[in-house]
Amino acid sequence: MNSCALKVELFLKLQSVNKELCSGFESCFGASTSRIQILHALLEENEILQADLQKQLNIDPAAITRHLKQLEKSGVISRYRKDNDQRATWVKLEEVAKIEIEKSYKEKKEFIDQLFDRFTEEELSLFHKMIQRVELNIEEAVRAKESNENG
Repeated sequence: MNSCALKVELFLKLQSVNKELCSGFESCFGASTSRIQILHALLEENEILQADLQKQLNIDPAAITRHLKQLEKSGVISRYRKDNDQRATWVKLEEVAKIEIEKSYKEKKEFIDQLFDRFTEEELSLFHKMIQRVELNIEEAVRAKESNENG
């Protein structure tokens, strides 16, 4: 297999693995990756502006609103406005949800341990470096494309 064909094969495999990873992770936790990211971010913050949460997680504003409405309806979060600024919507995790999320960390750890089962420390380290390089290459490719479009 030539270099070009191998790169295409690897790209397609990365896409496939990403789909399987997200699907497997979501099925273990009964929630979408976006929803899990939202809950994790809220666990880290006492309260946060909805707009800041949306920017931090890089989720479409309409999508974050949908997720938050569903989480609010199920009693997991509360959204509110402060007296000094009625325009901004604040979000916080309800106490009962914090307990459930912390319990889910055990399941998350088990999923991750199983995901990387039979990898040596050396293989994990090498894989980490490779993934970091792919991320860097993606960032550079996006910047180059934006530069070409704007310049």
